[in-house]
Amino acid sequence: MAKGKTKGGEGGSTGASVASAGAASDFVDQQTKLVGRLLAAYLETTPQTLKLIDAYLVCVMLTGIIQFLYVILAGTFPYNSFLSGFIASVGAFVLA
Repeated sequence: MAKGKTKGGEGGSTGASVASAGAASDFVDQQTKLVGRLLAAYLETTPQTLKLIDAYLVCVMLTGIIQFLYVILAGTFPYNSFLSGFIASVGAFVLA
């Protein structure tokens, strides 16, 4: 037998990695169930007008994210145009 190795694997770390993988899987399962319950409660109890406002806020937020990613990828040549569009998105989100 090589020095530092046991019959079960490398230094006995196999059991710990299996346990951590099981704990991670349990954590993911718990989070998935939590998000599912949250979504079901949101869809069931939230009024339609509030859902419409939430959809608008998501649209405005995605617009700001797309503008920010464009500036990162394409550059900042028309910087004043980016600032006006991004600040308008932030303002619309805050004031909604």
